[in-house]
Amino acid sequence: MSAKVIDGKEFAAGVRARVAEHVARLKEANGITPGLAVVLVGEDPASEVYVRSKGKSTTEAGMNSYEHKLDADTSEADLLALIDKLNNDPAVHGILVQLPLPGHLNSDLVINSIDPAKDVDGFHISNVGLLGTGQKSMVPCTPLGCLMMLRDHHGSLSGLDAVVVGRSNIVGKPMAQLLLGDSCTVTIAHSRTKDLAEVCRRADILVAAVGRPEMIPGDWVKPGATVIDVGINRIERDGKKKLVGDVEYESCAAVAGAITPVPGGVGPMTIACLLANTLTACCRANGLAEPEGLTA
Repeated sequence: MSAKVIDGKEFAAGVRARVAEHVARLKEANGITPGLAVVLVGEDPASEVYVRSKGKSTTEAGMNSYEHKLDADTSEADLLALIDKLNNDPAVHGILVQLPLPGHLNSDLVINSIDPAKDVDGFHISNVGLLGTGQKSMVPCTPLGCLMMLRDHHGSLSGLDAVVVGRSNIVGKPMAQLLLGDSCTVTIAHSRTKDLAEVCRRADILVAAVGRPEMIPGDWVKPGATVIDVGINRIERDGKKKLVGDVEYESCAAVAGAITPVPGGVGPMTIACLLANTLTACCRANGLAEPEGLTA
């Protein structure tokens, strides 16, 4: 068996195009332009790359992009004051504070100071609670992207056995909640799970989100299963630097029915879903119908 490759770049391009079409209609029919504010504290090189990419994607979708770059020694009070200003700015529909923050800042306090309705990362404790109880919320971007691809591939997920390897607040836990919401039978596995290989082998849907390079080999995969690899790990092999996922791609692709590659799988969906979340937040703020298929 050779797995179907789920092309995240192509799928994400489709999502971005749908967002851009809806934004254009919003402008024409309602005179409203969605706005995304991104706050970067310090000069972490990877974060700067992400912020540039988010800003470019935002403007390409026809939205307003507001970037706030603060010094690494910015006080907590000053950062919270900026977030309060953005919370009260009607032109801003989405607020994202780029993580990680410098060590002197309390990330939980900062994230929970964002208006939950503008929390396009879906990390605010209110959104976590709403998602966990099956209510309307802002959904974390990476799990939302995974869900979109799974729905597209399978149609209905109802009754499928799903295993999520990883229990992070950013991916593992919200991914499990989304799969439950689509009526999967869900297991969250992790480093302490007994006989992890056997747990993985029973999954119709296997989501790997542990942050360990090529941890899951092909003989852990049920024949015909769908493998969603969230991991992005930089390793050195044969003297060259390489990006790999949390699954051993070649051996897993030989067994699975479908698989996401790394790179080019889940990664491109994260920014696409950030745009979708900003659009959704804008529609909700203005009492307008939400775009279909762009949220959970």
